[in-house]
Amino acid sequence: MVVSGESQPTIEGDAASSKKAAKKAAKAAEKQQKKAEHKAASGQPQNDSVEPDVSEGRYGIRKLIQSSGEHRDRVYTDVKDLGVALDGQDVWVRARLHTSRAKGKQCFAVLRQSSSTVQLLVSVNEERSISKQMVKFAGNITKESIVDVKGTVVKTSSPVESCTVREVELLAVELWQVSAAKPQLPLQIEDASRPETNDDPEALRIRVNQDTRLDNRVLDLRTPANQAIFRIEAGVCRLFRDILSKKGFVEIHTPKIISAASEGGANVFTVSYFKSSAYLAQSPQLYKQMAIAADFDKVFTVGAVFRAEDSNTHRHLTEFVGLDLEMAFKNHYHEVLDTIGATFTEMFRGLQDQFATEIATVGQQFKVEPFKFLDPPLRLEFPQAIQMLKEAGVTLGEEDDLSTPDEKLLGRLVRAKYDTDFYILDKYPLAVRPFYTMPDPNNPKASNSYDMFMRGEEILSGAQRIHDPEFLTERARHHAIDISKIAAYIESFRLGCPPHAGGGIGLERVVMLYLGLDNIRKTSMFPRDPKRVTP
Repeated sequence: MVVSGESQPTIEGDAASSKKAAKKAAKAAEKQQKKAEHKAASGQPQNDSVEPDVSEGRYGIRKLIQSSGEHRDRVYTDVKDLGVALDGQDVWVRARLHTSRAKGKQCFAVLRQSSSTVQLLVSVNEERSISKQMVKFAGNITKESIVDVKGTVVKTSSPVESCTVREVELLAVELWQVSAAKPQLPLQIEDASRPETNDDPEALRIRVNQDTRLDNRVLDLRTPANQAIFRIEAGVCRLFRDILSKKGFVEIHTPKIISAASEGGANVFTVSYFKSSAYLAQSPQLYKQMAIAADFDKVFTVGAVFRAEDSNTHRHLTEFVGLDLEMAFKNHYHEVLDTIGATFTEMFRGLQDQFATEIATVGQQFKVEPFKFLDPPLRLEFPQAIQMLKEAGVTLGEEDDLSTPDEKLLGRLVRAKYDTDFYILDKYPLAVRPFYTMPDPNNPKASNSYDMFMRGEEILSGAQRIHDPEFLTERARHHAIDISKIAAYIESFRLGCPPHAGGGIGLERVVMLYLGLDNIRKTSMFPRDPKRVTP
């Protein structure tokens, strides 16, 4: 008998229904399994747990921090400040999980905060209410995750050689995961931190190449050496500002979008500017000089500089930080030269005194000789350099510029003869300098211009500028420059301008050469070159 409105299921329908039920049951089981795994990971007690979790509520995944006001009274201690003075005290620390090793009832971990590290021990202990579940949770936290740890500071019986904090360790009281890192990292911090020159035959030869580092720069920047490099770089900027400010200089800020190429030539980036075009500044040159003409007397600026040079070398970038200065003088441009030289020696001394720890940290990964300098700095004239190179077998004409190999060889010769890595080369040939360079009044082939060198590489180029508009026009025509394109520049001197000189310094190059590194990309946080505009 068939009930009206209903149809009898077929055999195939029964099979389909059975398959559907099985699929549903499997899905439910999978869901239950995932739920159990999540509970285990988060430290939540499971219903089928044989042992009660005595650590419940003292570990797990901390809920998303949305500034709700919780724990605002909690005081955190920096890893670098942990020491025997805190022995026996409980402290809160927020750090990254650098490494962890769980075995049985113990988990040893290393916490890292910037370049500082400390050992953490999570060990089953009934008196301290540390459970197996808490130890397991600690062992499952992925490397590079951020954690909050409440721990007891305990003096160790012997120094912990693998950490920067060696005299104490932390015994875990609470452990909360604040922000998880994914399990598969594109590079390991330990690999990226390995010494580049290691004579130990047992040492691992794992290396992380430059492109991998730069493609994953956020991770790469976490290495101790990189943490130190960019703190030193910040120190160079601060010292530059402080030293010049004490000398009466005023910091100015110049435009980076300009109407004409500041250095001339084709090495300039063109940008769309409303219904016309503009350029990215190759230098603050014009504006520094205008500030001198405006009676600021001594000025400096720290800012981005752009060069559209297709140079894929170890020392060129398309965007770098320029440390520029300009100064009026009374009678001789050496007044300015001496000021710049003294600024460098004060800066080098400041780095030695204030960043010894960071310099040593860089030295642990990159083995280099300490930077040497004289005070006052060594100053050579161009003909002296030509003679030194000639004695070494390199012949140059008196109006030839130095090539990069010539500069490096000269740097080695100067180091051998004068025991300094920093020197000034004065009186460059007029033929190899820009049109606005003041000629030497005693030698028509020479100029009142100079370069400064560190470890045989140029880090500053400067000169006395021509401040007389008619003479400036004459020199521009001599260089076949279209006067109409620099009319505004020349006009700025028709209102009266004091004699002045200055120079431009590349920040990244200074840090690279001071530390003796082999590539400028190591000292640019997010480098830009002809082949890289990311990240």
